[in-house]
Amino acid sequence: MPPILALIICTVFVFWLLRLEHKQSPDVSFALWIPTIWLLVILSKPLAIWFSTGGSDMEAGSPLDRMFLIGVACIGLIIIVKRHFSWSNLVKDNIWTALLIIYMLISISWSDIPFVSLKRWIRELVAIIMVIFVATESDPQKALLCIFRRMIYVMMPFSLLLIKYYPLLGVNYAHWSGMMMWTGVAQHKNGLCGLCLLTIFYLVWTFMRRWKGQDIPVIWYQKYVEVFLLFLSIYIFMGPYHTLKNSATATVSLSIGLMALIGFSWINKHGKIISANILMLIITIIIVYGIITPFIGGLSVIDITSVFGREEDLTGRADIWKILLPDALEKPFLGHGFGGFWTDAIREKNITVTHNGSLEVILNMGFVGLFLFSMFMIKNCRNAQREMNRDYDWGVLWFCILLMSTLQNITEASMASLSSQKVAILMIFNVTIASYGTKNIAKNV
Repeated sequence: MPPILALIICTVFVFWLLRLEHKQSPDVSFALWIPTIWLLVILSKPLAIWFSTGGSDMEAGSPLDRMFLIGVACIGLIIIVKRHFSWSNLVKDNIWTALLIIYMLISISWSDIPFVSLKRWIRELVAIIMVIFVATESDPQKALLCIFRRMIYVMMPFSLLLIKYYPLLGVNYAHWSGMMMWTGVAQHKNGLCGLCLLTIFYLVWTFMRRWKGQDIPVIWYQKYVEVFLLFLSIYIFMGPYHTLKNSATATVSLSIGLMALIGFSWINKHGKIISANILMLIITIIIVYGIITPFIGGLSVIDITSVFGREEDLTGRADIWKILLPDALEKPFLGHGFGGFWTDAIREKNITVTHNGSLEVILNMGFVGLFLFSMFMIKNCRNAQREMNRDYDWGVLWFCILLMSTLQNITEASMASLSSQKVAILMIFNVTIASYGTKNIAKNV
C-alpha cells in the first residue's frame, strides 16, 4: 500500500474513533481539546521534528514548541479566569505541588544557565495550567476519561502508521548494538512502551468496569473497537521482535499493575479497602529503592535482568549512573538548579538521559527537590486511597497508575518533572478529586 494512501486511511479511522468518543462524552466542553492537544504534544515528538523546522538544541530548545506552549497557556488562563476557579482551594488541597513549583522557581537563581532554566520552568507552569483547566470542567472525572480515550484513539493508530509506512519517523536503531526499535509517535522506544502501558491498563480497567455493569457502551460495536485497540497496543508494545522483553521496565510495571488491579477487585468483593498506611508504605519502599539504585549500581535486591535477557549493567544504565553520580554529589542538597544541569556541554559525555527519575531530580534540584517530589507522590497515594471510599474503581485506577509510574521511575526518568506524561496525569487526578469529601463505606485492612 502506498504510504500516502495508508495515511489517508489512518486519518479517516482516527476521526471515526474520535466521533465515537464524542458519543461517549457528549457533555464535555469543546475547549477540553486545549489540554488534550497539549497532552498529545508532550507524549509525542517535538513539533520541530514533525514540521522539520530545525532551530532546536538542548539549551535553546525549539521556537515552534515554545510558541505552542505559550499559546495553549494563554488560552488556558483566559478560560480558567472566565470559569472563576478558586486558586486558594487549589493551593490548600495541593500544598506539595505548590511547594515543588515554587522551589523549582527559586532554584533557578543558582543555575548556571538561568534564562534557559526559566524557559524550562515555564514549561512546568504550562502543565499546571492545563491540569487546572481539566479541573474546571463541569465533570472533571468524565473529562479525564475523555482525554484518556482521545489519547488512545489518536496515538495508537498513528504509531502503527509511522512504524510500517514512515520508518524514518517511526523506527530507530540502538546507537551501539544497531537493534531496531519502534518509536511510533514517541521520541524513543521507552516512551512508546510507556504509552502502550497506559493504553493496555486503561482498556483492561474499562473491561473490568463493564463486567461489573458500569460504563455501558454507547453503541454495540464499541467493545469490539476497544478490543482491537487493545491487541494493537499489545502488538506495538512487543516491538519489532514480538517479545515482552522489548521493554523490561514497562513489562514488569504493567504486570505488577495488572496484578494489583486484580488484587484490589478481589479485596473489594470482601467489602474491604486496604488502609492508606499500607499503600503509602508500598510507594515509599519503591521510591527509596529507586533512590538507592543508581548509588549501588543496579538492582541488588530484586534483580530480574536475567529473566528479560538483559545485561547485569541494565543495558548500560549502570555506566551512565557512574558518570553522573559525581555531578549529583557535587551539589547534593540543592542541585544545579532546575533545568540547570542538562546543557550542550553535557553532550561531550555522550549522555542525554539519566535512566533514573530520582537521580534526574537530584541533579536538578538536589535532595530537597527529591523530598518534595516524593511527598507529592505519597500525597497522591493517600488521596487515591481516600477516593476508593467514594468511587472504588476510580481510586484503584489512580493508585495503579501511580504504582506503575513509580516502578518505571527506577530505570526510566518517567517522573522527574511536572510536564512528564505520568506526573501530569497524576496531577489531574489530584487536583480534580483530592478535595472531594469521602465517606468511610468499607472496612480498612
